Amino acid sequence: MAGYSRVLLKLSGEVLAADKGFGIDADVINRLASEVGAVHQSGVELGVVVGGGNIFRGVSTSVDHGMDRVSADYMGMLGTVINALALQSTLERQGFKTRVMSALHMNAVCEPFISRKARRHLEKGRIVIFGCGTGNPYFTTDTAAALRAKEIGAEVILKGTKVDGVYDKDPKKHDDAELFNEISFMEALSKQLRVMDATAVSLCMEEKIPIKVFNIITEGNIQRVVAGDNVGTLVTN
Repeated sequence: MAGYSRVLLKLSGEVLAADKGFGIDADVINRLASEVGAVHQSGVELGVVVGGGNIFRGVSTSVDHGMDRVSADYMGMLGTVINALALQSTLERQGFKTRVMSALHMNAVCEPFISRKARRHLEKGRIVIFGCGTGNPYFTTDTAAALRAKEIGAEVILKGTKVDGVYDKDPKKHDDAELFNEISFMEALSKQLRVMDATAVSLCMEEKIPIKVFNIITEGNIQRVVAGDNVGTLVTN
């Protein structure tokens, strides 16, 4: 089935909240876990980086409410662990073996991230979920996804979003927005397209890790992307 053998899936917290805007929607996380599990069953080794925007957004809180940015970012990291544990629980309820690894040490609920150990988990057939971003303030979970993809030797980053891919302008505001089938890293950076943040895109460009941006709301799209179908936008060198 698979066009790839080891992938890194980036999930935003907002996707888990669905239309509620906050918290975790049970139907959404059950469907996503089922699709992630189907990809895993096809023989693909799968790492997942989850965001925490549905629980707490560090940047916006620090700007809007005058909170210290470092404290706000750490609070956002803890939100990613909530999502990681929820995804783990859902996957294991469906019969899949998982591990949650965190950039911040919290041994009561998850393992500390060690790259060699993460690769070993993948080789043993476990789905590995990464929490707490990079473990550092001022860095997004996009950057964490790029970093983890390099560390585990992923062939591609799959970024699941609420839109069909990368557009030349915001499709929610412009009816004439055009969807790119493929675009280079340099174009994405120079045109300031919302692929991932600039740090993440630059790292992927340097390490030659392609990014596939696709609509994760459409049922079955994770399997289609992994199989190599023409879904979403490929960002590459």
